[in-house]
Amino acid sequence: MNKTPTNRYAIVIIGILFFVFGFVTWLNGTLIPFLKIACQLDNDVQAFFVTFAFYMAYFFLAIPSSFLLKKTGFKNGMAWGLCVMAIGSLVFVPAANARSFSLFLTGLFIQGAGLALLQTASNPYISIVGPIESAAKRISIMGICNKVAGILSPLILGTLVLKNSNQLTEKLSTVSDAATKNALLNEMAGRVILPYLVMAAVLLLLALMIRKSSLPEIDMEGEDESKAALNTQKQSVFQYPHLLLGVLCLFLYVGVEVMAGDAIGTYGKELGMPLTQTRYFTSFTLLAMLLGYIIGIFTIPKYVSQQKALSISAVSGIVFATGAFLSQGYLAITFIALLGLSNALMWPAIFPLAINGLGRFTKIGSALLVMGIAGGALMPLLYTSLKDKAHISNHTSFFVCVLPSYVYILYYALRGHKAGIKSPQKQKLQLEAV
Repeated sequence: MNKTPTNRYAIVIIGILFFVFGFVTWLNGTLIPFLKIACQLDNDVQAFFVTFAFYMAYFFLAIPSSFLLKKTGFKNGMAWGLCVMAIGSLVFVPAANARSFSLFLTGLFIQGAGLALLQTASNPYISIVGPIESAAKRISIMGICNKVAGILSPLILGTLVLKNSNQLTEKLSTVSDAATKNALLNEMAGRVILPYLVMAAVLLLLALMIRKSSLPEIDMEGEDESKAALNTQKQSVFQYPHLLLGVLCLFLYVGVEVMAGDAIGTYGKELGMPLTQTRYFTSFTLLAMLLGYIIGIFTIPKYVSQQKALSISAVSGIVFATGAFLSQGYLAITFIALLGLSNALMWPAIFPLAINGLGRFTKIGSALLVMGIAGGALMPLLYTSLKDKAHISNHTSFFVCVLPSYVYILYYALRGHKAGIKSPQKQKLQLEAV
């Protein structure tokens, strides 16, 4: 299938949305140390509720999002998602004024809810707008939009809200007067107000743009005759083992992606590195992911299949995770940043492999996969709990979180994605018997 002008237009629109995903999502790496200071949190476990609140929204809102999309269609659903994200951004204003961690978490959850709707619509859309065999290539293009935004967002927000953070932390430790201390903290908390007001305005403008656009709808209920005949025997989305295994695979993948992107700064801090350096570590991981997406665009499916790319990515993840465990200092940080290279092609490969052949169950299958994004909520909490509560070393806590995940992803690449999928010969025999 060639790229028609309509398809190219759709890819540009979805590319803009993926830029938005990246910009909002990868602000979390900056918000973690910022809120730990501004809200005077006791430990990293509390601070990582930033990622918990954000990513758990996907778990709770993904399936409702799929039902909403059936009512609204893709275009209106995307516009609504952007509006919900704008509301979440506006919640940061009273949160900053009150220096309320719970209000910040509420805003993050609402932003995650809007993103759940956007992701549930846009990922299957970009997968199906062209041939399924090249879906990983198209999602790689989307990934570049996502990660370019992700590289920029911590640099921009970090510069705005974490400037002079080391000096402020030292000053706070020496100030005994409560009023002076509160004034310093209020000044720091207020730094997020203008950026999030601007973000809300941009999101609302994008929602209006999407609503007025001529973005084409795609009918995912229609199937070719052979798939329709086969799917008459499928009464539930839970009858597709390759999808269910894919949900777990995506859960673990998002977990390790967030560990490599958002937890890398905390990892560096545990190694004694200053905040003025660690606040930029997320951008290093995203640069590695950007390189991975560029590789995917030029190699998938011309030189390697999306399944083969997933296998290579999982093996490299095992190698880099082991390298981080066995090394110290900036070498360990380099290995963690290189996990971005391993993670880059995982979403582009897992998503189309998992929704392949779902037919009329594609929307609900997509919603289940988006629920798997909750891995980004739970795995960083596991890491910080092992480190801070169980007093397991920083290296070991990180390693036991990421290594088993890459091993399972390798299994899915080699065998899991084929579970329950019949060969063409078996399909033919089954069709003859219908």
